[in-house]
Amino acid sequence: MNLQKTYVEEFKREIAMTRDSLKRIPEDKLSWKPHEKSMSLGQLALHIALIPGQLTQLFSELEREVPNVPLHEARSIDQLLHALDENEEIARNHLMNWNAEELEADWSMVDGGQILLTEPRWVMIRSLMFNHLYHHRGQLTVYLRLLNISVPAIYGASADEFE
Repeated sequence: MNLQKTYVEEFKREIAMTRDSLKRIPEDKLSWKPHEKSMSLGQLALHIALIPGQLTQLFSELEREVPNVPLHEARSIDQLLHALDENEEIARNHLMNWNAEELEADWSMVDGGQILLTEPRWVMIRSLMFNHLYHHRGQLTVYLRLLNISVPAIYGASADEFE
Protein backbone atom coordinates (compact mmCIF):
# COMPACT_ATOMS: atom_id res chain seq x y z
CA MET A 1 0.00 0.00 0.00
CA ASN A 2 1.26 3.45 -0.88
CA LEU A 3 0.47 5.44 2.25
CA GLN A 4 1.35 8.76 0.68
CA LYS A 5 -1.07 8.22 -2.21
CA THR A 6 -3.76 6.97 0.18
CA TYR A 7 -3.43 10.06 2.37
CA VAL A 8 -3.44 12.46 -0.59
CA GLU A 9 -6.60 10.88 -2.02
CA GLU A 10 -8.34 10.82 1.36
CA PHE A 11 -7.39 14.43 1.97
CA LYS A 12 -8.77 15.46 -1.41
CA ARG A 13 -12.15 13.85 -0.67
CA GLU A 14 -12.36 15.08 2.91
CA ILE A 15 -11.39 18.67 2.23
CA ALA A 16 -14.20 18.92 -0.34
CA MET A 17 -16.74 17.80 2.27
CA THR A 18 -15.22 20.18 4.79
CA ARG A 19 -15.50 23.08 2.35
CA ASP A 20 -19.17 22.23 1.72
CA SER A 21 -19.83 22.23 5.47
CA LEU A 22 -18.10 25.59 6.00
CA LYS A 23 -20.00 27.21 3.13
CA ARG A 24 -23.29 26.54 4.90
CA ILE A 25 -22.44 28.71 7.90
CA PRO A 26 -24.50 31.90 8.04
CA GLU A 27 -22.18 34.84 8.53
CA ASP A 28 -24.48 36.41 11.10
CA LYS A 29 -24.07 33.34 13.35
CA LEU A 30 -20.26 33.29 13.63
CA SER A 31 -20.37 34.43 17.26
CA TRP A 32 -23.14 31.95 18.21
CA LYS A 33 -22.37 29.31 20.85
CA PRO A 34 -24.54 26.29 21.67
CA HIS A 35 -23.33 26.48 25.28
CA GLU A 36 -21.27 28.91 27.34
CA LYS A 37 -18.38 26.42 27.52
CA SER A 38 -18.41 25.75 23.77
CA MET A 39 -16.38 27.43 21.08
CA SER A 40 -18.32 29.93 19.02
CA LEU A 41 -19.30 28.80 15.55
CA GLY A 42 -16.68 31.18 14.13
CA GLN A 43 -13.96 29.79 16.40
CA LEU A 44 -14.83 26.21 15.55
CA ALA A 45 -15.03 26.90 11.83
CA LEU A 46 -11.70 28.75 11.72
CA HIS A 47 -10.07 25.99 13.76
CA ILE A 48 -11.34 23.46 11.21
CA ALA A 49 -9.99 25.54 8.33
CA LEU A 50 -6.55 25.78 9.93
CA ILE A 51 -6.11 22.18 11.09
CA PRO A 52 -4.65 20.67 7.89
CA GLY A 53 -1.92 23.23 7.31
CA GLN A 54 -1.03 23.88 10.92
CA LEU A 55 -0.71 20.21 11.76
CA THR A 56 1.27 19.20 8.69
CA GLN A 57 3.62 22.10 9.47
CA LEU A 58 3.84 20.81 13.04
CA PHE A 59 4.87 17.41 11.66
CA SER A 60 7.46 18.90 9.29
CA GLU A 61 10.17 18.49 11.92
CA LEU A 62 10.65 15.27 13.85
CA GLU A 63 10.45 16.89 17.29
CA ARG A 64 8.16 19.74 18.21
CA GLU A 65 7.10 21.53 21.37
CA VAL A 66 3.44 21.36 22.36
CA PRO A 67 1.89 24.19 20.37
CA ASN A 68 -0.19 27.00 21.77
CA VAL A 69 -3.36 27.00 19.68
CA PRO A 70 -5.28 30.26 20.00
CA LEU A 71 -8.92 29.99 18.99
CA HIS A 72 -9.63 33.14 17.03
CA GLU A 73 -13.12 33.78 15.73
CA ALA A 74 -13.66 34.06 12.00
CA ARG A 75 -15.01 37.42 10.91
CA SER A 76 -16.50 36.26 7.61
CA ILE A 77 -17.17 33.22 5.47
CA ASP A 78 -14.69 34.57 2.92
CA GLN A 79 -12.01 34.53 5.62
CA LEU A 80 -12.89 30.91 6.46
CA LEU A 81 -12.76 29.74 2.87
CA HIS A 82 -9.52 31.62 2.21
CA ALA A 83 -7.96 30.05 5.32
CA LEU A 84 -9.14 26.61 4.20
CA ASP A 85 -7.70 27.14 0.71
CA GLU A 86 -4.32 28.21 2.11
CA ASN A 87 -4.16 25.37 4.59
CA GLU A 88 -5.31 22.82 2.04
CA GLU A 89 -2.37 23.79 -0.16
CA ILE A 90 0.11 23.63 2.72
CA ALA A 91 -1.16 20.21 3.80
CA ARG A 92 -1.33 18.81 0.27
CA ASN A 93 2.25 19.90 -0.41
CA HIS A 94 3.49 18.20 2.75
CA LEU A 95 1.50 15.04 2.09
CA MET A 96 2.73 14.84 -1.50
CA ASN A 97 6.35 15.44 -0.58
CA TRP A 98 6.83 13.07 2.35
CA ASN A 99 8.22 9.79 1.07
CA ALA A 100 7.70 6.39 2.71
CA GLU A 101 10.81 6.72 4.85
CA GLU A 102 9.75 10.16 6.10
CA LEU A 103 6.24 8.92 6.88
CA GLU A 104 7.71 6.01 8.88
CA ALA A 105 10.12 8.26 10.80
CA ASP A 106 9.41 8.70 14.50
CA TRP A 107 7.88 12.06 15.40
CA SER A 108 7.89 13.40 18.97
CA MET A 109 5.95 16.02 20.87
CA VAL A 110 7.86 17.55 23.74
CA ASP A 111 7.03 19.90 26.56
CA GLY A 112 9.98 21.80 27.96
CA GLY A 113 12.37 19.20 26.60
CA GLN A 114 10.44 16.25 28.06
CA ILE A 115 9.14 13.83 25.44
CA LEU A 116 5.38 13.40 25.83
CA LEU A 117 4.85 11.00 22.96
CA THR A 118 6.66 9.45 20.05
CA GLU A 119 4.93 7.79 17.12
CA PRO A 120 5.67 7.33 13.44
CA ARG A 121 4.79 10.48 11.51
CA TRP A 122 2.08 8.64 9.55
CA VAL A 123 0.33 7.72 12.82
CA MET A 124 0.34 11.34 13.95
CA ILE A 125 -1.00 12.50 10.59
CA ARG A 126 -3.85 10.00 10.94
CA SER A 127 -4.69 10.82 14.55
CA LEU A 128 -3.90 14.51 14.93
CA MET A 129 -4.70 15.77 11.46
CA PHE A 130 -7.31 13.54 9.85
CA ASN A 131 -9.17 12.35 12.95
CA HIS A 132 -8.98 15.79 14.55
CA LEU A 133 -10.46 17.34 11.41
CA TYR A 134 -13.26 14.76 11.32
CA HIS A 135 -14.04 15.27 15.00
CA HIS A 136 -14.42 19.03 14.67
CA ARG A 137 -16.31 18.77 11.38
CA GLY A 138 -18.74 16.50 13.22
CA GLN A 139 -19.13 19.18 15.88
CA LEU A 140 -19.81 21.69 13.12
CA THR A 141 -22.65 19.57 11.75
CA VAL A 142 -24.24 19.55 15.21
CA TYR A 143 -23.95 23.35 15.37
CA LEU A 144 -25.59 23.56 11.94
CA ARG A 145 -28.43 21.27 13.05
CA LEU A 146 -29.00 23.32 16.21
CA LEU A 147 -29.27 26.43 14.05
CA ASN A 148 -31.72 24.65 11.73
CA ILE A 149 -29.29 24.86 8.82
CA SER A 150 -29.17 22.10 6.24
CA VAL A 151 -26.55 19.51 7.20
CA PRO A 152 -24.52 18.23 4.25
CA ALA A 153 -24.30 14.60 3.28
CA ILE A 154 -20.81 13.55 4.34
CA TYR A 155 -20.64 9.75 4.49
CA GLY A 156 -24.04 9.07 3.06
CA ALA A 157 -27.37 10.81 3.14
CA SER A 158 -28.22 13.42 5.72
CA ALA A 159 -31.74 14.13 6.94
CA ASP A 160 -31.64 17.31 4.85
CA GLU A 161 -30.36 15.91 1.59
CA PHE A 162 -31.61 12.94 -0.38
CA GLU A 163 -34.91 12.82 1.50
